[in-house]
Amino acid sequence: MTARPPLALLALGWFAVVWFVVPLLGLAWRAPWSDALGILGSDSSLTALRLSFFCSAWATVISVVLGVPLAYLLAMVSFRARAAVRAICLLSMILPPVVGGVALFFAFGRRGLIGQYLDEWFGVRLPFTTLGVVVAQSFVAMPFLVITVEAAIRQVDPRLQDAARTLGASPMHLFRRVLLPEVQPALVAGAVLAWARALGEFGATITFAGSFPGRTETLPLSVYAALESDPGAALVLSLLLVAVSFVVLVSLRDRWFGGVRPAGRR
Repeated sequence: MTARPPLALLALGWFAVVWFVVPLLGLAWRAPWSDALGILGSDSSLTALRLSFFCSAWATVISVVLGVPLAYLLAMVSFRARAAVRAICLLSMILPPVVGGVALFFAFGRRGLIGQYLDEWFGVRLPFTTLGVVVAQSFVAMPFLVITVEAAIRQVDPRLQDAARTLGASPMHLFRRVLLPEVQPALVAGAVLAWARALGEFGATITFAGSFPGRTETLPLSVYAALESDPGAALVLSLLLVAVSFVVLVSLRDRWFGGVRPAGRR
């Protein structure tokens, strides 16, 4: 017999659902649905959309290329400062995005810690460029992949790795043939999360790369710019981002919860 849940908890739980649903209903209520296709098909919207997908795709590639080795390091290598290193690498998950943008500016700006040498030696300037958008997005998105893949690596059965070592597998062969196949679902989920976070990035992007149409104005920045001049367009573009985020979360449901049924259900 299933225990009856406390009514007070159920009431508060459903109130929390309403808390999240009402703002989304507000967007849908005020959106100019009759003009939605025209807004989405406008040159400015398509340009921002293409730039958003281009930059977020490259930010995801960077997150995978750098984030997977970082996750392996944090999960498999024991060293004294590991907790501090993990905290630093995941800090941008909870850091105010505008602070992340300021940090990037003083690190990679024309007179920044590293940016001055990029400019002097290679003629590379990151702020207010499309590449700067990619850097800002990867900075805030990579931790989502790292934390997902690290958790998956920690859950891999050590006996699989011991058996591979016994058969003479090198560390790289062990990584490619044993660990990667085992964590592939988590890697895909982490990459999708990183992409979605990069697609929706605003604060670090506008601080580090600015908002220049066709060059750095991604979809979230386009929404912000349209709020004053064309609120209807801002609503439609906001709903597009909401829809993309919703699809991502629904598609990753089983990755997070493993398809677990509510307690008491058979």
